[in-house]
Amino acid sequence: MEHWSEQGLRYLKGVGPRVAEKLQKLGLKTQRDLLFHLPLRYEDRTFISPVGSLQPGQRAQIEAEVLHTGVHFRRQGRSRRVLVAKLADNTGVVAVRLFYFNANQQKLFEKGNWLRCFGEVRSAQGELEMIHPECELLVSEQPAPLPQTLTPIYPTTEGLHQLSIKRILAQVIDKLQTDGLAETLPQDWLDQNDFPDIGSAMLRLHRPESKRDSELIASNRHPAQFRFIVEELAAHRLALLERRRQIRSRKTPAISPDDGLRDKLAHALPFELTGAQQRVLADLMRDFASGKPMIRLVQGDVGSGKTVVAALACLPVTESGYQAALMAPTEILAEQHYQNFRQWLEPLGIGVVNLMGADKGKKREHKTAMIESGEAQVVIGTHALFQASVEFKRLGFIIFDEQHRFGVDQRLALQRKTRDDEMPHQLIMTATPIPRTMAMSIYADLDYSQIDELPPGRKPVTTSIVSEQQRASLIQRVAESCAGGGQVYWVCTLIEESEALQCEAAEMTYETLCQQLPQLSIGLVHGRMKPKQKEAAIMAFKQGTTHILVATTVIEVGVDVPNASIMIIENPERLGLAQIHQLRGRVGRGARESFCILLVKNSLSELARKRLEIIRSTQDGFAIAEKDLEIRGAGEVLGTRQTGEMSFRIADLMRDQKWFPQAEELAKMMQQPEYTSERAELLRNWIGERQDYTDVG
Repeated sequence: MEHWSEQGLRYLKGVGPRVAEKLQKLGLKTQRDLLFHLPLRYEDRTFISPVGSLQPGQRAQIEAEVLHTGVHFRRQGRSRRVLVAKLADNTGVVAVRLFYFNANQQKLFEKGNWLRCFGEVRSAQGELEMIHPECELLVSEQPAPLPQTLTPIYPTTEGLHQLSIKRILAQVIDKLQTDGLAETLPQDWLDQNDFPDIGSAMLRLHRPESKRDSELIASNRHPAQFRFIVEELAAHRLALLERRRQIRSRKTPAISPDDGLRDKLAHALPFELTGAQQRVLADLMRDFASGKPMIRLVQGDVGSGKTVVAALACLPVTESGYQAALMAPTEILAEQHYQNFRQWLEPLGIGVVNLMGADKGKKREHKTAMIESGEAQVVIGTHALFQASVEFKRLGFIIFDEQHRFGVDQRLALQRKTRDDEMPHQLIMTATPIPRTMAMSIYADLDYSQIDELPPGRKPVTTSIVSEQQRASLIQRVAESCAGGGQVYWVCTLIEESEALQCEAAEMTYETLCQQLPQLSIGLVHGRMKPKQKEAAIMAFKQGTTHILVATTVIEVGVDVPNASIMIIENPERLGLAQIHQLRGRVGRGARESFCILLVKNSLSELARKRLEIIRSTQDGFAIAEKDLEIRGAGEVLGTRQTGEMSFRIADLMRDQKWFPQAEELAKMMQQPEYTSERAELLRNWIGERQDYTDVG
C-alpha cells in the first residue's frame, strides 16, 4: 500500500489544478516533496510594534485599522492598478501599497477592518509605507494569538501566497506528527554524530516547539539543521560523483593537440597571453590527450581573457575533424562571442557560424545545413543549438559560458547531439569568483582551473561609497557624463525574494530618472519583461542610442559596452560581494576613466560598511570572494546565483564549510552496495527531479 508521503498533492485540501501547477513550479509533486520544502528563513512575529515606533528598513508586525483605501492607475497610457490603503493604531499612521492584487485582497482592505500586517517598512514621499506586507483580518472578539516561537518563511512562487503554502504544509506536517516517516540514514551514523531521527528533525524545523528551539534555529545551531545540512551536502556530492563516473566511462572524441594553428593564432593576437591563460590552456590540452571526456570548469575574473582561451582550445578540435559549439545565455552575448571568434578563427580557414532563436526561414535552413554538413566547424549560439532540428556532423567539444544560466536538460540535450555514442568534451566557463575550497565542493564532478591574472593594461575601476543624501549631486554627475558621450548602468536591488517587487523598484527608479533627466534617453530591463524586450533594451544601450540603462541584477553577466563608464548600484549591501564585483566588471572596458558608485542609506550597519570597503579597496575578484567568506562566515546567505546550478534548501556553502568532511564521509558510506535503496531515497529527497543531473546518456 502506498505510504501517505508518496501520495500526490491532490489529496490535500486547497490544492486544485491551478495551485498544483504553481507547486509543481517549485518542484513539489508529492507530500514527501512538501516536507522537504524547508523554510527559507525565520522571522520573529512574537510581538506587535506600535505604528508610531516604525523605522525605515525595519521588518515589523503591526495591528491597525483601515482608515481608507483607494485604487488608482499609474503611468499614463498603461493600465497598471495600484491599491493604496492608510492604516492606523492609536500611535500613528502607515500606508500599505499593493502593485499586484486580486479581489479578495482588495476586500481585506475595506474601511474599518482591523488587520495584522508583517513586512518591511520604508520611507516614501515623506511617509512610512509597507509594500506587499503579509496581512490577515483580525476578528475583534477573538483576535488571533501571537506565535510563541519563530515563524517559518517558505520559498514560494508568483501567485502562491505565503499563507496558502503554510495551510497546505500544515496538513502534511500533521500527518508526519501522527504517522511518522521512514529513516533514510544509518542509525549508527546518526548516533555517532548526535543527530536526530528524520521525523523529529523535520518537525522541529517546520514547527519550532519552544523558545530554546527558536534561539538555536535563529543562530543556525539546532541539531535538526546540522542533520539536514550534512544530508543535503552529501546528496549533492553523490549526484555529482555519479555524473562524473558516468561521463568518464563514456567513449570520447580523439583530439590530437597540435601546436601549429594555436601558435599562429597566438602570434596574430594584438596582446600576449598571460601566464595564467597559458597554464589553463595546457590543462585543456592534457584533457584532450587523456582519452577520457574532458569535464572542466574554468574560473576567471571579469576581463581575465577566458574567451580567447576557449577559442584556442577549439583549434585542435577542428584539426582532428570535429566541430566545437559555444553556448551563451543570451543572444547579445552569443553575438559578441561570434564576432570575436570570427575575427580570430576565420583567417586560419576555420568556418564559424552563429545560430540564434531569432534565425528563421531560409536563413536558418542555410545555417543548419552548414552545421549538419560540417562546413561550420565552430558554432556559436544560445538555446537554439539544442533544438531537435539542429544536427551536427561530428560534435566533439562544447563550451558553456556561465553554465549556471542553463538548465540541466538544456546541456544534456546538446551533449546528446554526438554520433557513435561519443561523449563530447566539455569546458564550462564562469566569471563568478568562488573560493577554491568551495568550488571543489560545489563542482565535485568537474576538474578545476583558474585564470587568476588580469591582462596588462586593463584599467581599474574607481569604486566609491556614496550616501543616499548625495543623490541629487550624483544625478548631476550622471547628466554631465552622458552629455560628454558617456553611458551609465543604474542597478536596483531589493531585499525581498519577490521578483515582482524587484521589478517595481526598477520601474519606479526609471520613472524618476525620466522626470529628472528629460534630455536623456533612458532604458529599462527587468525580469518580468519578455526576452525580446530585454534584448532590445540592452542592444539599444550597446549601440549607444540609450544613455542610461536602469536594470535589476539581470545584467550582471552581460555584454561589452566599452562606452559605459559609470555603474551605480542601489542598496549594494543586499548583494553578495562577488555579485557586486560582477556588476562592476560591466564598466572599465573602454578608453574612458570608469567608476562604480555604491549608493547606500545612512543606516548602514558596521558589518555592511566593512564588506563594501573590501569592494572599494580591491579589484581582485578571488580576493573579494575569500574576504567575503571570512567576514560573513556564519552570517548571511550566499545567493543561489553563486552556488552553481544546484540551489540548496538548507545548506549554506559559506556558512557550512565545517560540515564538508562529514558530508564527504556520509557520501562515501552511502556509495557502498548495502545502501543502494537508501542512496536512491537520499537523492530523491534532496535532488528530486534533478536526478536527471546524473543522466548523461
